[in-house]
Amino acid sequence: MKRILITGALGQIGSELTLKLRDLYGADNVIATDIKKNDSEAALSGPFELLDVTDAKKMVDIAKKHKVDTVMHLAALLSATAESKPVFAWNLNMGGLLNALETAREVKAQFFTPSSIGAFGPSTPKDSTPQDTIMRPTTMYGVNKVAGELLADYYYHKFGVDTRGLRFPGLISYVALPGGGTTDYAVEIYYEAVKNRRYTSYIDKGTYMDMMYMPDALNAIVDLMEADSTKLIHRNSFNVSAMSFDPEEIAASIAKYIPGFKISYNVDPVRQKIAESWPNSIDSTAAKEEWSFKCDYDLDKMTQDMIDKLSQKLRLRISG
Repeated sequence: MKRILITGALGQIGSELTLKLRDLYGADNVIATDIKKNDSEAALSGPFELLDVTDAKKMVDIAKKHKVDTVMHLAALLSATAESKPVFAWNLNMGGLLNALETAREVKAQFFTPSSIGAFGPSTPKDSTPQDTIMRPTTMYGVNKVAGELLADYYYHKFGVDTRGLRFPGLISYVALPGGGTTDYAVEIYYEAVKNRRYTSYIDKGTYMDMMYMPDALNAIVDLMEADSTKLIHRNSFNVSAMSFDPEEIAASIAKYIPGFKISYNVDPVRQKIAESWPNSIDSTAAKEEWSFKCDYDLDKMTQDMIDKLSQKLRLRISG
């Protein structure tokens, strides 16, 4: 990767990935794009272009203008929002992906887009979900992700586009606010813990989902994109995860650092149903074997860092 175009660069992943890639490859070599511009560091620290990913011509024009050799397509509607707007989600998620793949084909660029544990469904094995298994999601977001993996595979086999992707679990970050995902509770709980020492969870107790701290997710993207292409078998669908927990376990971890923290429940039936259709834990063996995937953060290490960073961000002091 030398010249990188990022769509959805101001979203949850993009706002941090843009900065990481600018640190690694130079600010002028990472072109951030999004449908709107804000005053964030990702928007202001290097080249930025306004882009609606449903505008195929403009995407190609931007890629050619900046002579990019890598396209990272992050723009998408997330799970809970997609379920409330399924037709819009299909048009944005699949139309945008097709345009991004066509852009990569046109300019002969390497390509990355994230998949998700949302690609699995109720009939998928729930524990240690295998890399290769039955995938029959019951959400529009999940259907988009399965179709996206297959479409990226198609562009690799049909056109020789060097496509790569990761099935991300829930991603936890102190930088960007939640954006309509089912696993957002695992971000919100830290904000509420630091501000109010209590949180009302819309996901029920005992509901396990895979999670990953954003620094590990960013490293995984870079490591995959820098990996030897000849060693990649599951190039667009790697299972990756760092930890699996339920709301009670994350609350217990927080209570170690914020004494008196309390969790209560007001379950959202829509997001709870989505969560129950996903695995409890997934098997990341293929990613470890094919490109040496690894994570640095477990639950408690992540919790301590999240609380420290949010306390600084929100200018609040945590005491016993």
